[in-house]
Amino acid sequence: MAPTVRLLDDTLIDQIAAGEVIERPANLVKELLENAIDAQASSITVSVEDGGRAQVRVTDDGIGMSAEDVTLSVQRHATSKIASFDDLVRVSTLGFRGEALPSIGSVSRMTIRSRPKDSLEGSRVLVEGGELRDSSPVGCPPGTTVEVNDLFYNVPARKKFLRARQTETSRIFEVCQRLALSHPELRLVVTSEGRTARQYLPSGSLAERAYQVFGDLALEEIHAERDGVILDAVLAAAEHARAGARHLFLFVNGRPVNDRRLARAIAFAYGDRLPPGHYPRGVVSLRLAPEDVDVNAHPQKTEVRFKRAAQLVDLVTRLIAARLPASPAGDAYWDARMGAPGPLLNVDATRAGGALSSAVSEVAQPVPEYAPKNPN
Repeated sequence: MAPTVRLLDDTLIDQIAAGEVIERPANLVKELLENAIDAQASSITVSVEDGGRAQVRVTDDGIGMSAEDVTLSVQRHATSKIASFDDLVRVSTLGFRGEALPSIGSVSRMTIRSRPKDSLEGSRVLVEGGELRDSSPVGCPPGTTVEVNDLFYNVPARKKFLRARQTETSRIFEVCQRLALSHPELRLVVTSEGRTARQYLPSGSLAERAYQVFGDLALEEIHAERDGVILDAVLAAAEHARAGARHLFLFVNGRPVNDRRLARAIAFAYGDRLPPGHYPRGVVSLRLAPEDVDVNAHPQKTEVRFKRAAQLVDLVTRLIAARLPASPAGDAYWDARMGAPGPLLNVDATRAGGALSSAVSEVAQPVPEYAPKNPN
């Protein structure tokens, strides 16, 4: 009997991987922005044409790549970010799998130009449908430019399911906004059809960046550190809450994430001031030891797993609740849940405009402390 099991060729493997990583233009913009940030870029320009179908170009002023690195970067699982399993369990970069560029190149015509800052000459590679077509020296500024043309030209079935140009462009803007919020120090310019559509200037803090995004909305600044967790948040008052968590931006170690438990924990901190199913508008950023977060949980890296999720989620609720302005009518939620009027004992609460020190009553059932795993 002839064998029926066979090894797939590399191009087909890349196209299968692209189906998980690159579903639409916004996904490839996210991957390219993450690469630029990992390359220590301080300024990034994103240009899109026809909602990303015709062209996406991302230019950064990062460290750049040598000719050898540029060629390696379009091969599967080639990365500068991890080298061993130990690196994988404590990932501190946004990217790490080495799948993005080969996946993008397998379903488009992609050109990469890059030059290290200490080099006089840059390098250029052209990839078409997963095949390396050309590699040559080129003159270019320091940093890296990735230009992606004719997305899904060789996968017409996938191209057919893309939405209208305005819809795809809007999703690209959303991706750029999330990355701008997670990295306030970054200068990010987004153009569409040759016109500047979004511009985020470098900011000195998360709060300053949040005001760029949310405009004149009054925001409460929160900073807290406890048990190895650093929480920074900029949240609007309960009356500005929206149904669904679309306007609540969550970041873990600088990575934009979708986490329903975390979003609910933040909503719980508002107690009965939020209607059911509503979430505050704003930004919450968590920083904790990389080994306490599994970032290798989703093909698009939009979900993470926490080693002690229940304790962390409860801690986030308590930290935020202790620092939000007190409700004039009290908080029936905390009374019902904890049998006590406040979420924390002896917390120094920090708010915009200065530090507010308040002694808050001890809860009846204190949560076990969040204890990060000792990497040693």
